[in-house]
Amino acid sequence: MDNQASPDTSSETPRILLWDIDGTLIRSARTGAFKDYTIPMLEGVFGTSGRLAEMKVSGMTDLQIVAEALGPAGFTHEHIRERIDHLRKRYMEEMHKATSNGAEFFQLLPGVREVLQAVADHPRYQSALLTGNIEPAAYLKMELVGLSEFFPLPGAFGDESHDRRDLPALAAERIRNRLQQDIRPHQFIVIGDTPNDIACAHHFGARALAVGTGRLYTTEDLLECSPDAFIPDFSNLELIMQMLASL
Repeated sequence: MDNQASPDTSSETPRILLWDIDGTLIRSARTGAFKDYTIPMLEGVFGTSGRLAEMKVSGMTDLQIVAEALGPAGFTHEHIRERIDHLRKRYMEEMHKATSNGAEFFQLLPGVREVLQAVADHPRYQSALLTGNIEPAAYLKMELVGLSEFFPLPGAFGDESHDRRDLPALAAERIRNRLQQDIRPHQFIVIGDTPNDIACAHHFGARALAVGTGRLYTTEDLLECSPDAFIPDFSNLELIMQMLASL
């Protein structure tokens, strides 16, 4: 990790944007809608959904959600890992059922497409997903809201660790291999709406851009976590591009 690296704001220095999905790029049409497919998935794979119905999970990885939901029922991380392939398969079956009405299940947040297009058109920036979702679910969500084209680089996903802080390093290794470049931690910018997004960025040595579009955390909650920058939403494209340029 390179937590002490000096900021390098040269316009020629590459920046890799690592995007959270839920609460940042999109939100479900109603609070807790993810339980429509997660509860039947857990019941199908483990015979119980544990305490999931009562949980608030914003910022957690899917493996962490499963572990915390099923822990009181006696399921360990090892039990979950043993069934990870079955979990992924059943998860996607249930998610396809729940989202069969297409993009109506998820709402693209205002300004997101414009920002993604602007960074895609800028030579300095490239984008990848860094999300608590399992990988196939992440890409299905992007397909449903028409954002698939904006994430050409490999990212990191919620079926890879119970701890979101592990994800930036996983994404960085894949991106370095893909680009054949030695991209330093401070050249990555994690963009998300929860304290966990900020924490995982700082754990790796990346910059953290917090966005106040989530349902669970207030502006004050996010600022207490000391992000490197904060925006209330994606409505002001000029301001966002200026902010990214400063990180």
